[in-house]
Amino acid sequence: MNDTVGGTVVIFGGRSEIGVELACRLAPGATVVLAARSADRLAAEVAAVRKAGAAAVHTTEFDADDVTSHGRLVDALIAEHGPIGTAVLAFGILGDQARAEVDAAHAVAVVHTDYLAQVSVLTHLAEVMRAAGRGRLVVFSSIAGVRVRRANYVYGSAKAGLDGFANGLADALHGTGVQLLIVRPGFVIGRMTAGMKPAPPASTPVQVATAAARALARGRRTVAVPWLLRPMFIVMRLVPRFIWRQIPY
Repeated sequence: MNDTVGGTVVIFGGRSEIGVELACRLAPGATVVLAARSADRLAAEVAAVRKAGAAAVHTTEFDADDVTSHGRLVDALIAEHGPIGTAVLAFGILGDQARAEVDAAHAVAVVHTDYLAQVSVLTHLAEVMRAAGRGRLVVFSSIAGVRVRRANYVYGSAKAGLDGFANGLADALHGTGVQLLIVRPGFVIGRMTAGMKPAPPASTPVQVATAAARALARGRRTVAVPWLLRPMFIVMRLVPRFIWRQIPY
């Protein structure tokens, strides 16, 4: 069953494992656009979404870091495919924490992609959806942003900023007909974390996408994946600083 509110489904970060999995859950009967760099190399992702029942699957070039292009891209998508019903922001980078601590340019690059670029895309999308009086936005925060840890404070600070911005935007959109869902996963086992030791409780892209689709259908504002993270968020805020700074992941 198509669970969109009508309009095109756009995945910003069309190569993302979670993004594609979520696209498959939103696909039946819908027009889906996968937006990513090297969009002509998305054959496997397109095939997966088409197999999931999409009425049509398109690709388009999207450079998350080129914030000056975001407004033009959103306008072009609407002109070509009609109103955007559901937009999923599935792009981001983990970065290298050790490098970021000594390489300011790398630290800025992580924050630019994981926070500033997200703010840009969200603002453009919120503007057109607010004008249309409908639409759904999906933002991927992280357990890393709930309380920033010494072990990954560059990535974590970007996610903390994104979480705060998304919460404020959700409040601003209240009553406009536009829904914003914030997904807060823990460690996700996938390409982005390949070679890393999973930090419990871990999940997979399939689990995250399934939980996000369910929360979206229910009109939720936030969802933690897995659900065990919800009580953990409370505990995390209570851990004394001298212990917190020694957590290795």
